[in-house]
Amino acid sequence: MPKSFPESALILKAAVRYLEEELMPTLDGYHRFKVRVTANALNLVRRELELAQSQRAAEHDRLVALLGHDGDVEKLSLELSDKIRNRGVSLGDPKLKEHITSSLAEALKINNPKWLDR
Repeated sequence: MPKSFPESALILKAAVRYLEEELMPTLDGYHRFKVRVTANALNLVRRELELAQSQRAAEHDRLVALLGHDGDVEKLSLELSDKIRNRGVSLGDPKLKEHITSSLAEALKINNPKWLDR
């Protein structure tokens, strides 16, 4: 069955393009600032729609590798936190470092991808 409506990310991208390319040039001061904030919020939601599912799967795989068993991402993450707190996993463990680094990079890809360019 063909799609009868465009993808949400595409709609958000079009809305941001309108705000940035057509509306913002006509504004200044407070209203220009508020349009910029709105465009940034819409871009954040768009990136989350595009990336969250694959990032969650990657996080799940890293947690399974670290903990040695399957489970729900939230429960696995809490278990890992408990193990770190109780010294059940070494802070020098390369898998832990890779997990933390990857998790932070994934969060930045959604929240503020410009930070990754620094």
